[in-house]
Amino acid sequence: MTELKKQANGEMVQGTLDMLILRTLVMGRAHGHTIAHVIEHTSEDVLQVEQGSLYPALHRLENRGWVKSSWGTSENNRKAKFYELTKAGQRRLKKATEEWAETTVILARFLNLAEEA
Repeated sequence: MTELKKQANGEMVQGTLDMLILRTLVMGRAHGHTIAHVIEHTSEDVLQVEQGSLYPALHRLENRGWVKSSWGTSENNRKAKFYELTKAGQRRLKKATEEWAETTVILARFLNLAEEA
């Protein structure tokens, strides 16, 4: 099976990276490197999260009140900014998950139509 690698940036459906970040933070407080690693590991390295996409997304999520940040010490004893999900972020993740489920159902209908043609 050929493995396709995609960057988690503008090539993805609008809002997908935000949803992946929010979902990752359900597991608890994490810094950017850990968030990227979890997304990459969970996707079996199909999704590659670049810093140039991750940090603007984290700032956007923070500005919207969906995550909050604080400074702390990383596992390798370096100063790092840690992010955590807010109640508003939990609500947004629930809504985004529902929207994604609806979208996949609609896309599946279209793909099935294409197969029938």
